[in-house]
Amino acid sequence: MSVIVLLTASCEDYLERTPESVISEEIAFVNFENFQGYTEELYQCIPNFTTNYWTASWNWGEDEMVCNAGNFHVTFMFDRGNFWGWQAEHSGHGGMASWLDRHSRNTNNHAHTKGLWPLAWYGIRKANLGLENLARMTEATQEERDLIEGQLLFFRGWFHFMLIQYVGGLPYIDRALPGDEPLREPRLNYHESAERAAADLRRAADLLPINWDHTVAGRRTLGRNELRVNKIMALAYLGKNLLYAASPLMNFESTGSRNYNQDFSIRSAEAFGELLALVEGGETQYSLMPFERWNDNFYTTGQNWALSGGTEAIFRSLYWHGDQSLWGVTRTFFPSVITDGDPSRFFPTANYVNRNFGMANGMPLPEDITQADPASGYDPSYPFRDRDPRFYNSIVYDGVQVVQGSMPPSDEAHRHANLYTNGSYRGSVSQSPTGLLNRKFVPLTANRYDNAFAFGVGLHLNVPYLRLADVYLMYAEAALMGYGSVMGKSPNFDKTALDAVNAIRARAGVPGVLPQYQASVTDFMEEIRRERAVELAFEAHRFNDLRRWMLLIERPYTLKTSLEFDRAPETDLSGDPSQHRVVNIREEVLLERPLAERHYWLPLKVSDVTLYPEFRQNPGW
Repeated sequence: MSVIVLLTASCEDYLERTPESVISEEIAFVNFENFQGYTEELYQCIPNFTTNYWTASWNWGEDEMVCNAGNFHVTFMFDRGNFWGWQAEHSGHGGMASWLDRHSRNTNNHAHTKGLWPLAWYGIRKANLGLENLARMTEATQEERDLIEGQLLFFRGWFHFMLIQYVGGLPYIDRALPGDEPLREPRLNYHESAERAAADLRRAADLLPINWDHTVAGRRTLGRNELRVNKIMALAYLGKNLLYAASPLMNFESTGSRNYNQDFSIRSAEAFGELLALVEGGETQYSLMPFERWNDNFYTTGQNWALSGGTEAIFRSLYWHGDQSLWGVTRTFFPSVITDGDPSRFFPTANYVNRNFGMANGMPLPEDITQADPASGYDPSYPFRDRDPRFYNSIVYDGVQVVQGSMPPSDEAHRHANLYTNGSYRGSVSQSPTGLLNRKFVPLTANRYDNAFAFGVGLHLNVPYLRLADVYLMYAEAALMGYGSVMGKSPNFDKTALDAVNAIRARAGVPGVLPQYQASVTDFMEEIRRERAVELAFEAHRFNDLRRWMLLIERPYTLKTSLEFDRAPETDLSGDPSQHRVVNIREEVLLERPLAERHYWLPLKVSDVTLYPEFRQNPGW
């Protein structure tokens, strides 16, 4: 769908309405109740990337491998250098394979109809129309006016940020463009676009409350305001927008420098510092979840379809139908030998897990996993022993008992994860090609025997766009690069970059960053990268992280590998699988992504870049 169609869609929709359905602008915007009804549609424009299709693809870095049965997914196409695959017209299954795009623009109650590209442009226009009609809100209190204006500004900034992070600087649309005028809005560079988004997000943060339940207007919907845009959400995206602008890729696009931009870094740290000072001062409804409830950030089960995220999720999409994750997405993390459903499956890569998920003592694994490392305690004969606690919460490895209840004697051999080379859980079609499974988003009972998929169980998967742990880690990165020191800190928050990373590690029971990784900004940045990879694994951050760090096209980040080994003869599956001995351990390359400089930015739609000369295509496409 082209930009011009999106910008004129509301006019076409108007023409399709019956006369009795038309509401005058005076009535639509006169009071808070009516204006909020208008604004509510913007929440319907947020794609739920977790449940965007029956099987959904959202990890596009070197972190995940889709089995061959999922060859229509974006992951599969990106692995082969086909970055056109994000667009509906180049996507598999009739354009349903990417949450970034759809053939149509819908704000209905079905996750499968929502794509970021069409809905962002629609949402920007809707926000602009609302802002242009604020003066019509005459029957309202100042609090009510602030709530409406704050939401509209947030969404205008958020939609622009969500687009530019993938395709680079764009025209910043801050008015409802007339349908009878030719388009001549020039593409801005990334910094220019980010500055405009920052202004909207900063103003939104100043207007919005921390908690809608504590406002007069919000008390009308008391207990149902959890997803409404608030001050913390606006500050979080203000900081993230500024950090992205500071990052090497975005700074290079705007200035020609491949280093971090110090000014943007400092401003990012200040935005995150303001947020974290409020959180740690007990002034918000947000806090880090205790580690025993860490997986509640991503799914709930047996809680009457309660939305996942707890006190840690800051920004989430709406969730429309329970069966969208129940019957589809939750089945895609375990192999078909123990699950039913679509043959498309997604599995963690060995390179990602081995390079990032270190030991319980806080040290990384050695680069060569076939060799013992006395410093970390890693032993290639016992590769699953004494690992970072988040490894056990995120990954199913060989020998883990998956099926908990009864199963037919003929299937008993599949009770435990047979992830050794040529085991029953291994394979390239609907099985794991990598030797690992993703446990982060589903309980072990998500199999056909324990039947966690039963509707009455209420298994509910919804990965947040942004959670508090991510804010701590982004603050650490911004403070490090803004102030050029591991002890760098924003004046409005008392934690240093080191303190912020250690706060996330402490929650998981992992020692803080060890002295040898604090020796320089470069050394510490490597630990921030590794910490992000562990804490935020498979949450749709890695692809953009690698891009903004300008690592996406560099080895070893272009490689995807499998973990190969044999079980030792004495293995007793009734024992602790982390203590099982293995032999002949090694990594084998499954593929190398053929990526070049042009792959740092997604290609824009041909139908859009041919609308007018100023809307130019990205380099190399």
